[in-house]
Amino acid sequence: MKVTVFGSGYVGLVTGACFAEAGNHVVCVDIDAGKVARLQAGEIPIHEPGLDVMVKRNFDKGRLKFTTDAEEGIQHGLFQFIAVGTPPEEDGSADLSHVLAVAETIGRHMTEYRIVVDKSTVPVGTADKVRERIEQALGERGARFEFDVVSNPEFLKEGAAINDFMKPDRVVVGTDNPRTAELLKTLYDPFTRSRDRMIVMDVRSAELTKYAANAMLATKISFMNEIANLAERMGADIEKVRVGIGSDPRIGYSFIYPGAGYGGSCFPKDVKALVHSAGEHNFDAQLLRAVEAVNKNQKQVVYRKMHDYFGGKLKGKTVALWGLAFKPNTDDMREAPARELMEALWAAGATVRAYDPVAMGEAERIYGQRDDLKLVADAEAALDGADALAIITEWQEFRSPDFDTIRDKLSNPVIFDGRNIYDPGLVKSFGLQYFGIGRHSWK
Repeated sequence: MKVTVFGSGYVGLVTGACFAEAGNHVVCVDIDAGKVARLQAGEIPIHEPGLDVMVKRNFDKGRLKFTTDAEEGIQHGLFQFIAVGTPPEEDGSADLSHVLAVAETIGRHMTEYRIVVDKSTVPVGTADKVRERIEQALGERGARFEFDVVSNPEFLKEGAAINDFMKPDRVVVGTDNPRTAELLKTLYDPFTRSRDRMIVMDVRSAELTKYAANAMLATKISFMNEIANLAERMGADIEKVRVGIGSDPRIGYSFIYPGAGYGGSCFPKDVKALVHSAGEHNFDAQLLRAVEAVNKNQKQVVYRKMHDYFGGKLKGKTVALWGLAFKPNTDDMREAPARELMEALWAAGATVRAYDPVAMGEAERIYGQRDDLKLVADAEAALDGADALAIITEWQEFRSPDFDTIRDKLSNPVIFDGRNIYDPGLVKSFGLQYFGIGRHSWK
């Protein structure tokens, strides 16, 4: 089948590559000529395991094409996927300008029936705005062509996006047209053959499903962090509590790991957008506001532990930081807890020696060259001249370190574990002090 994807960022590139992998002919359209040139040269702008190989394979076979020519893309695909960014506005609302710009472009250039698919995460009612914008552009041309607007939200986890797309838990399709639903079922059949995973519903329900899913996961994280902070004050161990409640199948173990707060491009943005949408409908989303407030507080927990440990005297201290990305297997630092920690340490006069397996380039892009940030080649190098160690991202390579080396290199033998990846008793046995999240402090 012929597919066009507008936007070659995270969602658009994964979507285009995976559709091409199934044998479809895909054209990815992007207004950034530099990005298109890099993609044509085989350079992938994001870190996602397996994506570079998949893009190259399908590009070489002629099934995946990158272009800045929107008209070419509109003429190419029966399916017109909109996968452009919806960054948050100052008030937390989603910026739909890029989505609606694509809709207008489709209306200006379409010459036959098209299925326009909202893949971007957008507020409820966006499909109506996309339809209106296309109809307006067609009207200005004096043209009339049939088209459908569908909601097909993505549920991709950064670091596991290829697997999520190729073997989805579910494919949500919002449409009131049975024919359109069948066409999308045909497009997604290669990914859902083991059993029917397509869930068809009305458009507005599909749009809300995406926000509701991310808000639920964010809620689980904030709830667990709230209980962790309580456990710490009560002398309980949150990791034992986690196992105790996770064994209940009604709760499960997913997303109940306490830590330094959630980040990334989805949870923070989507919770804010849903709170804002609720306000537009005269509803106070109290729980969601609390989820957001708890997460904002949680991102300061590791810094506060350091502040208390050093008696508020952080000026002139050097902190080794393991992990910069908001989670493992990605270089994404948007809303990352590591950023909050570093910026708080800098404000207190401390220096950071940081290492991350893949996010070093992203950190340099964000912060540039500065005297109080040293980006080093490996985890051990971060310890050189450091007064303390903080772990903020639970990369696999951090899980079994040489504790003797850590103790010997640090001026103060102390670990601040923002992801609870170590056993406190084990760390203490090596002569190190340990501060985790929701656990006994071992001094």
